[in-house]
Parts: sequence; structure tokens; C-alpha cells
Amino acid sequence: MRYLKWIIILFLGILLGWFIVLFLTVHPLQMNLFLFLSTVTLVAIIFFMSKYFKGKWFLPLSIIVTLVSFIGSYLTNTQIFLRQGDPRKLPELTRQINEPGDGHTAIIYFTHGEPENYNPIGWINQFNEFDEQDIPFVPLYARPFFVYQLRNAYLKVGSSHHRQMHFQMLKSLEEAYRQEGDETTKFYISFLDDDPRPDAAVIEALNDGASHIILSEVFLTISNHTAEGEDLVKDLNVEDNGATLSFTGPLYDSDILRSMFVNRVNENIGDTPPEKVGVLLVGHGQPDQWDIEWPTETEQEMSFRNNVLKDLEQAGYLGKNLGLAWMDFKEPKPASLVEEFFANGVEKILYYSAAISADSIHSQYDIPELVEKANLPEDFSLINLGAWNDDPIVIKAIKEKIDLMLIN
Repeated sequence: MRYLKWIIILFLGILLGWFIVLFLTVHPLQMNLFLFLSTVTLVAIIFFMSKYFKGKWFLPLSIIVTLVSFIGSYLTNTQIFLRQGDPRKLPELTRQINEPGDGHTAIIYFTHGEPENYNPIGWINQFNEFDEQDIPFVPLYARPFFVYQLRNAYLKVGSSHHRQMHFQMLKSLEEAYRQEGDETTKFYISFLDDDPRPDAAVIEALNDGASHIILSEVFLTISNHTAEGEDLVKDLNVEDNGATLSFTGPLYDSDILRSMFVNRVNENIGDTPPEKVGVLLVGHGQPDQWDIEWPTETEQEMSFRNNVLKDLEQAGYLGKNLGLAWMDFKEPKPASLVEEFFANGVEKILYYSAAISADSIHSQYDIPELVEKANLPEDFSLINLGAWNDDPIVIKAIKEKIDLMLIN
């Protein structure tokens, strides 16, 4: 029994670390099971220590043994969780090398993507990508808690509308071409963090006989996200299959997209005079360390949003009631500017998830929660204008980028 009790306490510490990681990361339907198992294991540890480790040095030593085994198990299972492979499969490329296409163009609508229901694979890929690039991010020990917060956000909003909104936007884009008499161009959707991947969509287009492939990048800025998607597609070497490949680039330089922001504000102020309206453009934000690796993301987002503010001023809104905030990593946060606008005497504040192409956890939950932290009267009018979504002006901006590739 002298050695057995140490083996048992070591084993219980391992179990607790293992169960905690599972509780923090598993599907919502399983989390209560692992919360129960974690609780039972913790109670067993406390009971076992109080009963069998009563000596002067035995109790502190048993606590140390349990903590070491717990930490080792927790970190080990965290690494196993982060090493799980991407389950998304690529279709088989059936088109032969140098096999000519039938002459039609394929538009690959490519965007960030977010699973409709909780699925951490996108963030797992992100963690691994930054680790490979030596870009600091959430420390290893904290990543299960990061994923836990992601799951909580899904539980609070029910589901993300991101995927279905992009399908709707793609449908609108295709209809715009059909209305112009284009009946041959084919359209495919793809996501960086959802199914299908951009390379999977390109393979499907090649199998369908496409001669020209255009990757329509429905992002605001050039970033690691656009680079990763481009790399996946370039690795296919579509030229070997007799097709051409081009990229539209993201939309940071689109005057048409900028006009959407002004138009939507004008449509939502009601009878409130423009000088009594505050407008807040909330960006995503990235750590300063990332700006070294991907400076274009912050530079282009800042330039785009500042130009939107200039457009709003030209439309009659007061500069002192217009501002830029960040959701993460950078300052200022939304609440401070909202309070500043209120102090200026505005009667209504409208805010955008300015860099997000379609409804998502960020625009449905994260950014509204940050805005609502502002100290305002309960009846004050805060209007969430959301992400870009299936706005006719947004579709026009996406189409303009594609048309430039068609002309060239």
C-alpha cells in the first residue's frame, strides 16, 4: 500500500489533466460528461489525500506529485488536441495533364469561412500555422481555454450565419452575371476554415473542364489568410492541366465597397439629423508582432476605414462623431468611443464589423458585446449594422474585381 497510494494519486492527477482538456474543447453535447468526470476525479483526489496522506511531509509531497502529473497530462492532451489533422478531404483530380478545357471560366469564390456550429479545426490550423512561422500567439497552456471561449460564443448565439450568408452572396453574384447574359461562367464556393477548401473547389472546376480559373478573394486585406488560400491553389499547378489561374486580390482598394458603408448608414438613421449620429467602424485587430510578418493587414484596413470616415464626413456626418475601434489586440476598444460620442450629444450610434465579409461569431456576438459595455442610458439607440453581407453594393464590388480579371 505504501507504493500503491503514490501510483493512485499519480494516476488521478493524469486523469484530471486529461479530462479538463476534453471538457474545454469537446462538442457541446459531450462537455457535461467531461465536466462530471473532472469533478469526480477531483473529489477522489481530495478524498484520497485526506485519508492516506496525513503525515507532515506526505500531504505537501502528494500535492506536488498530483500537480506535476496534472500539468504533464494537461499539456500532453493539449498537444494531441492541436495536432489533429484537418478532416477536409480533397476530391480526386480526374482531368489529365495538358488536357484542354472546354473554354469556360470558373469563378472560385474564396473567403474566410466559419463552421455553422462549433468546430475548432479552423483555430487549430491557425495555431499550428503561427507556430511554424514563430509568430507569438496564445500560449500552449491557454489554448484550451481560448477554444472554450469560442464554444461559449457559439452556445450564446446558437449558430454562426457566416456559411449560409456566403452561399447567399455567391448566388447573388452568379445572378448578376446571368442578368448580363453570361450563361457559361461557372461559380464555386470555398472557405479557408470550412468545407470546401479553395484547392478542392479548383479541382472540381478543373474536372468540370474550366479553361480559366479566377480566385475571387472576398477579404478586406492581404493577410496570412489570403496567402494561405493562394498557396493551396498554386500548389495544384493548374497550368499543367491546360488552365489559366488569376487572383482578384482583396477589397481594401474598392471604392464601391466603401460606398456601401455610407449608403447603409443613410438608410438606418431614420429621422435623426446626420450631425446627431455617431458611426463606429470596428476592425478585427492583430497583435503588433503579427504586423511585422503581415503589415498589409493593419495598414490596408486602417486606410480603408479612414477613407470610409472621410466619405461619411462628405455626406454630412461630423468628424468628432466618427471613429475607428478594434475588437482585439489594439486600442481603442469600442466602448470608450461610444461613450465619447454620447458625451458629444449624439442621439443614435451605428456600428459596423467593418472588416468582416459576412455574419459571424464576431459580428453576431463579440463586437456587440464590446459595444454594449459602454456606460449609456438603457434606452439609448445602438444599431448594429453588422458585416458586409448580401448587400447589392457588396456584390457589385466583388464583381468589379472579377471583371478586371476577365478583361485582362
